[in-house]
Amino acid sequence: MTNQLEPLQHVAAGDFFTRARARLTLEVPPALTDPMAEGARGDLDLNPSMWERAGVGATKPAAVLVPIIERSEPMVLFTIRTQQLASHAGQVAFPGGKIDPDDESPVAAALREAREEIGLARSLIEPLGYLDLYLAFSGFRILPTVARVKPDFALTLNPREVTETFEVPLAFLMTPANVQRRSREWKGIRREYYAIPFGDRYIWGITAGIVRNLYDRVYG
Repeated sequence: MTNQLEPLQHVAAGDFFTRARARLTLEVPPALTDPMAEGARGDLDLNPSMWERAGVGATKPAAVLVPIIERSEPMVLFTIRTQQLASHAGQVAFPGGKIDPDDESPVAAALREAREEIGLARSLIEPLGYLDLYLAFSGFRILPTVARVKPDFALTLNPREVTETFEVPLAFLMTPANVQRRSREWKGIRREYYAIPFGDRYIWGITAGIVRNLYDRVYG
């Protein structure tokens, strides 16, 4: 992790939500559907020259919800995907999926997926704005929606998609020392990625990249 980022020992709920509202918008970036448009990040941020070598393209628009729970200490809600899913099986993730033709917007798709996957009620969610578009090796162009979530929720998990949920303090995720850079082989190519170990949880890849982007956009 770069030493230019300042560690955050405490993240106050009011300060975070004020910053997020000021720095994020719900204006859909052109790059969501236009591969030639600028403004996207992705799996190869740390190795940008490798997209062509990898022989893959991110073409399918998708949306995820980044739920920030408004507790006395703000918490971020994550899911663990089932082993039966076709992509990213068993990994830590945010609620989300592909944007359907009848979704009014990416934020509408993210809210729908959160309801379908974990039963998070729309009435408890306040969308604050989009992060940068994230291009994934799995072929998706993912637009994350940061949202304020009231703490008095009861979740109902869809057992076909989610095995469990857990929360991580926002301050932990926004402390650069807790975000690592690691590497692994993928289709004969060594790629680097972000990883955030938290107890017995291991947040990495797309999800860790989105968390890093959250820091950049709100505190960078």
